[in-house]
Amino acid sequence: MTVQSIRPQLTEDDILRLMRGETPEQRASVAHRLCRRIALDVLSDREKAFADEIIGILAEDAADLVRRTLAVTLRSSPVLPREVALKLARDIEAVSIPLLQDSPVFTDEDLVELVLSVTAAKQAAIASRESVSIMVSEVITEHGAVEAVRALATNSGAEWTDKAFDDTLRRFGGDEIVQAGLIKRDFIPTHIAEKMVSLVSGQLFDILVNRHELPAQLAIDLAASARERATIDLVEQAGRTNDLPRFVSQLNLNGRLSNSLIMRALCCGQMRFVEHALSELSGVAHQRVWLMIHDAGPLGLQAVFDRAGLPRKMLPAFKAAVTVFHETQHDGGPNDRARFRARMIERVLTQFQAIPKDDLDYLLDKLDYYSEMASRDDAVAEDTDAA
Repeated sequence: MTVQSIRPQLTEDDILRLMRGETPEQRASVAHRLCRRIALDVLSDREKAFADEIIGILAEDAADLVRRTLAVTLRSSPVLPREVALKLARDIEAVSIPLLQDSPVFTDEDLVELVLSVTAAKQAAIASRESVSIMVSEVITEHGAVEAVRALATNSGAEWTDKAFDDTLRRFGGDEIVQAGLIKRDFIPTHIAEKMVSLVSGQLFDILVNRHELPAQLAIDLAASARERATIDLVEQAGRTNDLPRFVSQLNLNGRLSNSLIMRALCCGQMRFVEHALSELSGVAHQRVWLMIHDAGPLGLQAVFDRAGLPRKMLPAFKAAVTVFHETQHDGGPNDRARFRARMIERVLTQFQAIPKDDLDYLLDKLDYYSEMASRDDAVAEDTDAA
């Protein structure tokens, strides 16, 4: 597209409509048509300069409708001049919010300055951007209105630091929407999860304690107290912890490293937990326990089993579950861990006919959980492929 191809589109009547012409609706229609061409066509430097003139005219229009048309049409376009974007960012919310939420022309420094000077609704638009850097997140959590922090908490594209989490709890820890947003994130730091245990209740409490890593002693205490409706799944907690030997040691010190817990973990494919549990109970180093379970044949497994003080009647089931573990493969797809654990439990259940009722109920519940998780992720993947 050449300057000549742009200029004929901008007739004298169009200029009049843009500058001082008839109705806002007519000017908005012209604005939409021109901005679409500017956004979609490749422009030379001369064409870009002329396009910037047009955008400048639109940005000065007295009618909100025209300025909003400019903002909405160019909300995701890199051709919008940064100076114009900054001007529109301070316009009325109907004009500014589309740009604050989507425009790629703002720098992090621009966004920080805006967070410190705009309304709560505009802050929330910034917090809802597809990606929010650490710099911007920390300013929002330290200085932003609750609406902005709520939006940031639910934004999976926002980067969070310990400081951001700490400031959020200090300022809005009692806000249920903020609580829910944080708890439903893929990750929150262990110390934040610990603080939130005393802040939330009901369903949020259940999700918090069964989705995020808690300090070992707190998880054990909650499992023992059965606070509210929550039942801590110590097997799942063990799978989340970054310090598994310490977690297992705490379980043992509290008398919670039971035969049933170890067997449940094995049936769910939580082999690292099983290895560390046998190491803790037997006093044998983890590396050697690993060899005895996986690489020393049935006698090696029997030796560490006996050394750990587990009852011999469990040994056949234990051996069979280890074999199932070795024969079951991860498929390498999204969330293959959930599918692996579901397959592991299915195979265990088909081979063992004498599972104690409590353990059977637990494994059936976990089978439902992992199967549902895998199916949900498969559906998401199919939707993504279809799109």
